[in-house]
Amino acid sequence: MTSVVRNQWYVAAYGREVGRDLFSRTVCGESILFWRTRGGLVTAMSDRCVHRRFPLSEPPSHLDGDTVVCGYHGFTYGADGVCVAVPGQTRIPRTARLKAYPVVEQDSFVWVFIGDPDRAAGTPIPRAPWLDLPGWTAVSGMEPLAARASLLVDNLMDLSHETYLHGGYIGTPEVAETPITTEVDEEAGIVRVSRRMADAACPPFYAKSTGITGRITRWQDIEFTPPCLYRLHSRIAPAGVLPNADGTDPDAFHVEVVYAITPETESSTHDFWAVARDFALDDEAVSDFLRESNRTVVLQDVAALNVLERVLTGEPDGYQELSINIDTGGLAARRMIARLSAAL
Repeated sequence: MTSVVRNQWYVAAYGREVGRDLFSRTVCGESILFWRTRGGLVTAMSDRCVHRRFPLSEPPSHLDGDTVVCGYHGFTYGADGVCVAVPGQTRIPRTARLKAYPVVEQDSFVWVFIGDPDRAAGTPIPRAPWLDLPGWTAVSGMEPLAARASLLVDNLMDLSHETYLHGGYIGTPEVAETPITTEVDEEAGIVRVSRRMADAACPPFYAKSTGITGRITRWQDIEFTPPCLYRLHSRIAPAGVLPNADGTDPDAFHVEVVYAITPETESSTHDFWAVARDFALDDEAVSDFLRESNRTVVLQDVAALNVLERVLTGEPDGYQELSINIDTGGLAARRMIARLSAAL
């Protein structure tokens, strides 16, 4: 049985990755070709010529204006995936068309709809506006994960692992020691997990980027929209400094950590990550530090989850998993993803 939820929008790329060069990425087991028309619009279609299945992303395939020419036999396709020319004849077979995918650019991401295209318009795309919003600066990247997407979801929903796996970067003892609260909003389709630390050590990730010295008040408020978009609202301030009664919060630093979790196959994942901040907006040194530090953290997760995938794949059936209080958010996310899968 497949573990991939279909009839959903998934992040396939950052907008900066897609241009006038043919670009391919596998999403949910489907190899998809992306490119921009001369008008700047992103188009998405199957990355396999209908004739002999040659990948259209492979040279000598190329763009000719707003058409794609297959480098094997010259079949040529428009931006809608419909074949407009075949070699050696004027009649174009009716079935000479590529699967076209609904595609939307939003919040710096290129989203593609996997499944029945007629359901795309009625399926909402979750938002991460801080990645492309005035008053915020973001750094971002993507790392390939040789593990199933559900392992990354579990990892991100339980941040207690920061204390142990990411010590020296973002982890401190208080993260593992502080209890969480979990809320499941069935109507909105969101799982929320909150951890509020009133007096915590300031990890290097925040000390070096904000300049705070000494103890901090640290909030971690997770919002996960299954199956694919994770947002961590982080608030960092000197210990004892809280928002004003009217909700304004001028004395704190705010960081939005975003993960787009895109299955490549049943056992591999595209781990898109981004860190947006509302301070030091034009400081390239801070951007460089956060980019490299977060990538290091992501790679630590990748290494651990790749090991876990190999372990799980090699285990016999019937292993009884143990869960505790810190797993409530991850378990709620699993249930919601299972319902989405069953309903499609």
